[in-house]
Amino acid sequence: MENVLRPLIVIGGSVVLTLFAGWLVDLLLRREDTRHTETPLWGLLRRCRLPLQVVLCTAILRATYRQAQIESIREHHRGIGQVLTLVLIGASAWLVVRIATAIVESTYTRYAAATRDPARVRRVRTQVTLIQRVVIAVVGVVAFAAMLLTFPAMRAVGTSMLASAGVLGIVAGVAAQSTLGNLFAGLQIAFGDMVRIGDTVVVDGEWGTVEEITLTFLAVRTWDERRITMPVSYFTSKPFENWSRGGVQMTGTVFFHLDHSTPVPEMRDKLRDVLRECPAWDGRDWSLAVTDTTPSTIQVRAVMTAKDADDIWTVRCAVREQLIAWLSDQHPYALPRIATAHAVEREEKPAELTQDQIAPEEGTPRTGRG
Repeated sequence: MENVLRPLIVIGGSVVLTLFAGWLVDLLLRREDTRHTETPLWGLLRRCRLPLQVVLCTAILRATYRQAQIESIREHHRGIGQVLTLVLIGASAWLVVRIATAIVESTYTRYAAATRDPARVRRVRTQVTLIQRVVIAVVGVVAFAAMLLTFPAMRAVGTSMLASAGVLGIVAGVAAQSTLGNLFAGLQIAFGDMVRIGDTVVVDGEWGTVEEITLTFLAVRTWDERRITMPVSYFTSKPFENWSRGGVQMTGTVFFHLDHSTPVPEMRDKLRDVLRECPAWDGRDWSLAVTDTTPSTIQVRAVMTAKDADDIWTVRCAVREQLIAWLSDQHPYALPRIATAHAVEREEKPAELTQDQIAPEEGTPRTGRG
């Protein structure tokens, strides 16, 4: 009977104690979340309930599994203890990552709610995302190293590796040169405020929005829903256009090639009417002027403004479409024309006769020899 009760008490007690501790912690966090509604930290920390329970249960079993006095446990107590230690290290790393993520997300949420500047919010979001990834990477590496050190054989390997650390460091540095370059470039982007998540950029002729920034690559979502993935080192070594830098307001232009007889004042009035009816126009500025002329056409430039890159695209398309339709309907002569006609065949001229081929009149003596 004792052989049955001991395992039940040890294992069952560990599970019950873990469930009770998890419920108690969740209850306390729920109360704090109700009291402090201005911060989402306590609500985010409730996500740590599962890894906390795994840590508690594993720790209790690691300390009491020998008290169960099961025959199979006695024979393999070292292996079981090793497995429980590995699970405890992994669960602890999981718990640390969840807590760090909750703190970072809470900080960003409070900052975003208190700041009205979208550019600053995107900058902080980029920095917070990269900090979170760095923390996860560091915790993962430390946890993996701690797992390896639990094996006695790995300790001897680690001692021998320290003796050749200089050579290994040189080899690793050469082999991981590109990776380390992207890593430092990612940190430079995060804290140098070069590009942020949500910025509108033009890279290699492609227009899109920065969707994701990691320590090694950056993803740009184009207007046609494609994803361009580029190493972050590209943005620290080559020029690119950032339309959101210094503000998201945009100024756009539309060019028309028209006939010299185009009624420019009436076209300017029509542009004003079109912009007033366009919701995407922010009302800051507009203009229309003749900017160039050629022997056959004139170049008319329409300028308009909008609050961001998406709206300026909409305004430009609307202006281009409606002004062309207005010119075609009201002033078709203003559109450029190409004169076409059938080619006129050249009349062949009669060949000129030489002096010798002209027949002399009767009674006119020939000149020349003989």
